[in-house]
Amino acid sequence: MNRDAILTELMELDFMLVDLQLFLDTHPCDQDALKQYNDILAKANVLREQYESLCGPLYSFRSFNRGHWEWYRDPWPWQYSFNVDLPGEECR
Repeated sequence: MNRDAILTELMELDFMLVDLQLFLDTHPCDQDALKQYNDILAKANVLREQYESLCGPLYSFRSFNRGHWEWYRDPWPWQYSFNVDLPGEECR
């Protein structure tokens, strides 16, 4: 998987996690939703580790340090040039 594919899938998984978090706020005893949340979270964590092994840290505060600080490298996740291209799916 390349950088853009990993980031795109992470965005999708993170969106699902936020949606499930909101659902679980109102349905805290729903075991199926909780299992789905935990499964998606585990998959997202694997992708984050894969991204970091290929491209460097994704977060300045939650990334493993491999012996030297890499967060200074550009572009940073909040910069426009970091974002993946989604042809045909731009905001208008």
